[in-house]
Amino acid sequence: MTKLLIADDEPLVQIGIKSMINWADYGIEICGTAMNGQDALEMIAEYSPEIVITDIRMPIMNGLTLAKTCRETYGKIPLFIFLTSYEEFQLIKEAMTYEAVDYLIKLELNAKALEEAVKKALSRLETLQVSIGYKDSGRPLLQSYYEKFFMRLLHNLFDSEEQFELQSKDLRLDFTETCYFTALCQIQEGTSKEMDYGKLINLYNSALQMAKEIIGRHLPAYVVSLDMKHFAVVFHLSELADYRKETVFDAFCNVADMIRNYFNVTILTGIGTPVNQPLKISESYQEARQAFGRAGTAQPIVMFSSDDTASIRNAFNISVFKSEITKAFNEFDTDVLSRTLTEIIKLFETHPLRFSQAADGACNILYLALSLLPDGEENMTEIFSSYSDGYRSIYRFTNVGQIAEWMTIFRDGLCEVLKSKRKTYKAHVITNVQKYINNHVSEKLTLNEVAGVFGLSPNYLSILFKKNCGIGFSEYIAQAKVNRAKALLMEQDMKIYEAADQLGFESAFYFSKVFKKVTGLSPREFIQQNTINPD
Repeated sequence: MTKLLIADDEPLVQIGIKSMINWADYGIEICGTAMNGQDALEMIAEYSPEIVITDIRMPIMNGLTLAKTCRETYGKIPLFIFLTSYEEFQLIKEAMTYEAVDYLIKLELNAKALEEAVKKALSRLETLQVSIGYKDSGRPLLQSYYEKFFMRLLHNLFDSEEQFELQSKDLRLDFTETCYFTALCQIQEGTSKEMDYGKLINLYNSALQMAKEIIGRHLPAYVVSLDMKHFAVVFHLSELADYRKETVFDAFCNVADMIRNYFNVTILTGIGTPVNQPLKISESYQEARQAFGRAGTAQPIVMFSSDDTASIRNAFNISVFKSEITKAFNEFDTDVLSRTLTEIIKLFETHPLRFSQAADGACNILYLALSLLPDGEENMTEIFSSYSDGYRSIYRFTNVGQIAEWMTIFRDGLCEVLKSKRKTYKAHVITNVQKYINNHVSEKLTLNEVAGVFGLSPNYLSILFKKNCGIGFSEYIAQAKVNRAKALLMEQDMKIYEAADQLGFESAFYFSKVFKKVTGLSPREFIQQNTINPD
């Protein structure tokens, strides 16, 4: 059950929230109520609720301080839903900086509004728990796995349909719909040069979170951060008949208006046309990028049209370098990385008049590095430390020469970083794979499947595993299954055939064969030996 805490200094409000909906229908139990923020903070420490509904104004410690303290102490969970009054607009604005799920006006509070806020909280909670779960089970850290998946999808970098299906399944993402389209958005803040890095990150995260919430109210979508200025949106509808240009346009108008009102920033958006298969999403994203190129202050939202068809043929398409880019980033291959980026730089320099294509290509390579490589943001900041605005300097360039110079620094700096950290990164990959195997030991694991989940080639994973672990991939899986089998047979008193079935073996006979190969004993001999001689 998901635990929920209610914090409000008005007992009637507490009672009203408790009785307004049937919490059990949502798999929620109310673990407690508090009259002020300090008591709520102590109860959060004791009960670890996933969701907190709190009044903004309370004695001793208000709701905003409570949320701020929890963010600093516990991270993104618990999630907060704020109760407010009409006149508290500035406080609501501050609440958004703590990534509030929603805010509810007390005088208008009803069952429907509360249900919608709760559903929103549960949806975000599920996403966060998947992300945290991947960290615990050996996923590359980040946004990481989730965003790596979408970067590959947006740029057509999957090696095969099978790899796409493996990764989407592992992320519990459903791609059974028949209508997909994308948008590329930029957050423009006029005073960003005057803001320190921490405030800039806070502004971006708050604006991005609000965009996610508003877009989600209009249409189902995945929102993916690209860097500290840009994000992509992947819409997924049941069928093409559900697609309405007016609905899409209204959604982004609403996003732009709300974010401008709250944070005084502008959102520019380019929108691609629908496609009927998930692996064609890259086509819609290519269109979104072209439409985005025409967005500006006078026309902040641009939808792709037939007028863009000619220019899209001449656009920089990174998927042309698919095999080189994926090999370089997935396998930390600096030779391939240097050769590929040098080729791209020469391509830019050969066409000095195609500034927009060069800028677009460089930005997309930057997005890939930020999301596909470990410590992407940290590494990019280090590489461009000589620039006052860091790697984001690329957004102020006006000619191809500047782009080529930036790309040269990017290439040399990134190759240097990967060379110095290659052993650490490779060891990190192996550790993640081992953790993944141990956490999925009851499943039928194959080299192709695990390599596909991590976006690696089977051959590379096999060689890397043998070199770093001293044993082969299949041998490691056999040992992991046998170690788990020992516990099942002795601690849970399972039958041999039951343990074989639970660990994904095709038969008890094959299980016994593997068990003996690893331990030198058959399962029955192992049980007898340990029963007679437990020490």
